[in-house]
Amino acid sequence: DNWRPRRIRTVVLSAQHDEGLTHARIRDELLEKVVRPALAGFAAGEDGETVHHINPSGSFVRGGPHGDAGLTGRKIIVDTYGGFGRHGGGAFSGKDATKVDRSGAYAARWAAKNLVASGAVSRCEVQLAYAIGVAEPVQVWVDSFGTAASGLGDGELSRAVREVFDFRPESIIRDLGLAAPVFAPTAAFGHFGREPGTVEEGGREIRLFGWERINRVDELRQAPGV
Repeated sequence: DNWRPRRIRTVVLSAQHDEGLTHARIRDELLEKVVRPALAGFAAGEDGETVHHINPSGSFVRGGPHGDAGLTGRKIIVDTYGGFGRHGGGAFSGKDATKVDRSGAYAARWAAKNLVASGAVSRCEVQLAYAIGVAEPVQVWVDSFGTAASGLGDGELSRAVREVFDFRPESIIRDLGLAAPVFAPTAAFGHFGREPGTVEEGGREIRLFGWERINRVDELRQAPGV
């Protein structure tokens, strides 16, 4: 309320560890020695319904440059909104569509464009948050910046977006055609604000910039609460 958190719904923490440690021990020690001390001073603390995703992908023995390296982290802002819109910090270039840094950002853009086109808002930001190893996003939130149509709040808009769009990575890849060779045109002139289109390659039709398509307007208008 008034930009102050009311409660902590989800805690996500991944920590590299020595080989041979059980997941139960890692979880218990991180909760006891890291999570709970870190959150103890917040008025909006944990409650009985707080969800803890502690090393949700399982073993995390290999890390650092041995486990995650490549041509990533380039052109984060120029690839997106040029500083006009907020960015979660994950780069696109060098990552395939299984990485939500890329596919999740595309899906959020897709949802936001359709939400504006539906007339429910004149401006919005769709926020998605994921935990590694968990397909469903741990958060889906719409910030309408006070531009929502009369009677609509950000909570209703968020529920409508979650109802209409499937934000699991596998579903995003399917719905936006990201398994096809669609990334080369994004190497220049940015990923957003482009004209969607199709090209023929290898005897099949490939959709480019699928996240720019406005094709879920009717579903959003019919969603409960909108």
